[in-house]
Amino acid sequence: MDFTLQLIVAAISSGTPLLIATLGGILNERAGIIQLGTEGIMLMGAVTACITYLHTGSFVLTVLAVFAVSAVLGFVHAFMTVSLRANHIVSGLALTLFGAGLSAYIGKPISGTPLPATLPKLNLTFLDGIPVIGDIFGHLDILTWFSFLLVAAMHFFIHRTSWGLHLRAIGDNPATADVMGIRVQLFRYGYVVIGAMLIGLAGADLLLVNSPSWNEGMTAGRGWIAVALIIFARWNPFRALLCAYFFGALDTLGFRIQLTGSEIPSYFLKMIPYIVTILVLMFLGWRNKNKPSGSPEALGNPYIREQRF
Repeated sequence: MDFTLQLIVAAISSGTPLLIATLGGILNERAGIIQLGTEGIMLMGAVTACITYLHTGSFVLTVLAVFAVSAVLGFVHAFMTVSLRANHIVSGLALTLFGAGLSAYIGKPISGTPLPATLPKLNLTFLDGIPVIGDIFGHLDILTWFSFLLVAAMHFFIHRTSWGLHLRAIGDNPATADVMGIRVQLFRYGYVVIGAMLIGLAGADLLLVNSPSWNEGMTAGRGWIAVALIIFARWNPFRALLCAYFFGALDTLGFRIQLTGSEIPSYFLKMIPYIVTILVLMFLGWRNKNKPSGSPEALGNPYIREQRF
């Protein structure tokens, strides 16, 4: 396998946690709720996955535990923003600080302990005979294939179903959605919880596939990159896939440059994805300064039913 194919495979592997977290964030924000707790939820997902797998040895129980913990965090964020009408940004930042602190505390006894196994790969041997395709898609792990299906399912759900129409209505104009008979608060709760479960799964994927041992702060800012990717992708699942793999490639590129014996400081190479994130945000802000952002129109606005008229 040449360098380019190796880079593509590594970009998919590195970009999958970003993709799953971005999809969870898109689901949140399509419902009108800003989710800045991504970093904290990913950390809680990762530490929960590590503890559960070390004690049970079951991937199924591990994923279920991650879903349960992430759902609780999502429910807290929904309660703060939907029921108490707290500021979405403050609630999200509090969730990130809480997740970072709690994951560091409960993960301290297992810090550095390697997992006995990583997530199994699907060896599609019938693809091995196909050039390029076989090299890229022949031996990916289960969560990567799940992310492919998730992108297609979310795109179809948002743009081709009546439930997706309701979701967009809740995010763009909750008062009109309420008049149509859609239970805005109930649906916002549901989408925030499901989105948080996906974000927690992204943290578990990071641990089970890319870095099979818990270390404090192991997400290294990937949650914040996922927040930026939602804007890059303009709240579209297919664009999220391309953006996530692009940043996955940047993340991998720095590591591979180190392997070539380059004299560029490793700290600078690790900064590449974050520097590019800032530059792309500045470029998009300049390019789209006179255009609609594409974000849900009621994003971040609390809905008060008594004020719908």
